[in-house]
Amino acid sequence: MEHDLPSIKSWKSLVKRRNNAQEGGKSSWKMKPIVVLMCTVLLIFWYKTTNIQYEQTEIEETDYPFEMAKESEPVSEKLKGLPFGIMQPRSDLELKPLWSSSSLRSKSGELTNRNLLAMPVGLKQKDNVDAVVKKFLPANFTVILFHYDGNMDQWWDLEWSSKAIHIVAHNQTKWWFAKRFLHPDIVSIYDYVFLWDEDLGVENFNPEKYLRIVKTAGLEISQPALHPNSTEVHHRITVRSRTKIFHRRVYDSRGNMKCSNASEGPPCTGFVEGMAPVFSRSAWFCTWNLIQNDLVHGWGMDMKLGYCAQGDRSKKVGIVDSEYIFHQGIQTLGGTGYPDKKNSARSGVNRRRGSATFDSRTEIRRQSTWELQAFKERWNQAVAEDKNWADRSSSTRNRIGKNRRLKRSSVIPSLVQRKAEETTT
Repeated sequence: MEHDLPSIKSWKSLVKRRNNAQEGGKSSWKMKPIVVLMCTVLLIFWYKTTNIQYEQTEIEETDYPFEMAKESEPVSEKLKGLPFGIMQPRSDLELKPLWSSSSLRSKSGELTNRNLLAMPVGLKQKDNVDAVVKKFLPANFTVILFHYDGNMDQWWDLEWSSKAIHIVAHNQTKWWFAKRFLHPDIVSIYDYVFLWDEDLGVENFNPEKYLRIVKTAGLEISQPALHPNSTEVHHRITVRSRTKIFHRRVYDSRGNMKCSNASEGPPCTGFVEGMAPVFSRSAWFCTWNLIQNDLVHGWGMDMKLGYCAQGDRSKKVGIVDSEYIFHQGIQTLGGTGYPDKKNSARSGVNRRRGSATFDSRTEIRRQSTWELQAFKERWNQAVAEDKNWADRSSSTRNRIGKNRRLKRSSVIPSLVQRKAEETTT
């Protein structure tokens, strides 16, 4: 019986272990507020640090929106040697004198209502370009000419030539020049950018009247209408209407492309052609990013320009009828321009003899066709990969609205039927 009862020593050790356990529990409870406080401090520190980094990123993206995302170091690191107030991330295309009077210096910062005319030009179109520039310079336009044939020296005899900016690059297209020399940070002071071809007749065009119409109509992307007798008219929406000041859509039941009130996209509405587009500052910011660096002919872009209209393309894109132009359709880039009868006859003889002759216009068209297909594929791939992108075109919005109306129309009868059943019961 004595062996069944625990000894006094075992009772003492049991009590001691229990006391130690209680003391350990008390000490752990004492530590918990300290741990909670430390975690709270660390959380606040992490939140503040993350917030500061986010704000800094927002500032950098606002000031330098065109910095490449794959740069090895952030913009702030590259500029940390400069005081913030001295930085000027933008420029312009205004010519500056080597010296000026004090009165001119005091007005040097006053640049308002400035617009830009940019044209690819060749010597064969010199007379026509002369007529165009003489229309624009008195209307407070800055003029930049892209010489694609390398012949710049023969332009200095024109009275306005020294007032224009001349850039030379042999056999390069309008879109090649625009991508490299009309960066939005360079042309941000200009309200509108006219990116025109060289073969446009402007006898019935006034730039100042045109811009007044564009501003009144709220057009972010536009073009002057084409004279019905123009040599080249590719889309009926660009043809001048004699009874309108401007129009945003065309109605046409001929051919494969039927244009009616139900039409929501180009070329029935929300469309301008590539020979004479006019962009607002915001629209050009978007368009410059749309231009593909290596697809220099720009084929296919006209169908997507409406996405840069800063809103509903059926309202923000339009054709101005009262100020119109004549498209001569003279192709000089990479070719001979006006056809030469001797050369045409000679090439015809060579074809009949079966000899191979190089036709630059055919090769350019072949390259343009390939670029069109490449552009379409890139667009489709970009749409598929960008899960955050939403098609905000009018056709998409209308389709969504129609689906919602259909859903509502299907829901209402069921609600009425349910109400009737409740009433009878």
